[in-house]
Amino acid sequence: MSGRARDAIKCADTIAGYTTYIDLVRPLIDGKTIISTGMQKEVDRVWQVIKAAEKGASCALVCSGDPGIYAMAGLVFELCRSNNIAAGNGTDELMIEVIPGVPALCAGAALLGAPLMHDFASISLSDLLTPWELIEKRIHAAAMADFVIAFYNPKSKKRNWQLDAAKKILLKHRSGDTPVGLVTSAMRDNQSVHLCTLENLDTGRVGMQTIVFVGNESTFIYDGRMVTPRGYDNRYNLEQAG
Repeated sequence: MSGRARDAIKCADTIAGYTTYIDLVRPLIDGKTIISTGMQKEVDRVWQVIKAAEKGASCALVCSGDPGIYAMAGLVFELCRSNNIAAGNGTDELMIEVIPGVPALCAGAALLGAPLMHDFASISLSDLLTPWELIEKRIHAAAMADFVIAFYNPKSKKRNWQLDAAKKILLKHRSGDTPVGLVTSAMRDNQSVHLCTLENLDTGRVGMQTIVFVGNESTFIYDGRMVTPRGYDNRYNLEQAG
C-alpha cells in the first residue's frame, strides 16, 4: 500500500470495501464507520459510499491492486453519471480522488522476473459482466498479434472451465512450449509462484487470486525467471567482455 493510500484511509471517517479487503486494512480503521458487502454487491456498496459522501462524510473506498484496473473507480463515475451527480472538484460537487496502487499484474510480473517487457494484453476471463463470445474474440486477437497475455479472474468455484477454453484457443496460435507463469496472491503471506509451459499448464493450480501470464514467441525462462525481451538483442551486442 502506498503512503498516499494509507494516509487517505487514516483521514477518512467512513471506509467502504469488499469484506476481504476490509479485513486487510483492519488495523487502520478502528473506530471508523464501515460499509462492507460481499461479492457481486459492488453497485450497492459504491452507491452507499456516494450517498455518505454527499452527506458530508470523508470516505475511502478500498480496492485490491489499482482502483482503476478491474476495480471500483470506474463504477463510481458510472453511478455518478447515471444519477446526474457531479463528480468534479468544484465547490458544489463531490471531490473524487483516484489514488493509484500496484496492480496484480505488476506485482506478479515482479515475482516472475520481467514477463511484461514488451507489448502485452490484460484479459479478464470472468463472464459475469462480459459475454464469453467477446472474451473469446479478445483472446484470439491477442494471441494472433503475439501479445504477452495476463489473464485476470481465471477461475473460481462456479467458473471452472474458462481457463481450459482459453488454453485451447492459445494453442491454436502458439507453441506448446510457450512459457507460462502462475502467480497467486502476489505480495501477500500466502503467495505462490509457478512456472510451466502452455501445453503443461495445470489449471488445478489456478484460483481466483491467480494471475496467469502467457508469454509471446520471444519469451524465455532463464535461471528460474520468466523474461520477455524488449528487443535490445536485435540492435546491440549483449555479449560483453568480462
